[in-house]
Amino acid sequence: MPYTLRMIELSREYRPYWFEEPVLADLIPQYAELRREARGVFITGGEHEYTRWGVKALLDARAVDVLQADVTWAGGISEMTKICALASAYDIPVIPHHGGWPSTHLIASQSLTTCPMQEWLIQHGRMPNVFYKHKLVPVSGHIEVPNTPGINMDLAEEGLTVLEEKTLAG
Repeated sequence: MPYTLRMIELSREYRPYWFEEPVLADLIPQYAELRREARGVFITGGEHEYTRWGVKALLDARAVDVLQADVTWAGGISEMTKICALASAYDIPVIPHHGGWPSTHLIASQSLTTCPMQEWLIQHGRMPNVFYKHKLVPVSGHIEVPNTPGINMDLAEEGLTVLEEKTLAG
């Protein structure tokens, strides 16, 4: 933790908005202590919590300023809806870890105060697009929410061909 506090201090001139997962995920007391000491920089975490009960432990300890549970790791959209309700009761915003269509749909179902934005990892966010008919592509910092049924993860024929070719090439 001293290292993380030092990094926060050294980075202040760059005005970071948050430090994500700054300590090991199961070190909840250290998360809480770091949050108290960081002053002016948000501490985020929760991507390695896979249930609402793990998230509740983070929230009870006042360990994070922003909760970043992952929709695909934490039980899907239904479980994340419960996690969002729980975080809302603690007045902690949720910015789901790792974008993608499931996160986009979750965020669209929540209030702006509960889910104010979507995390988008530039390289990692592009990779799954090769497999989808409907590409998830931010434009000027915004993602358009689709108006079609489902969560837009219909497989693209060309993406399956690429996968098949790579598999056969060994």
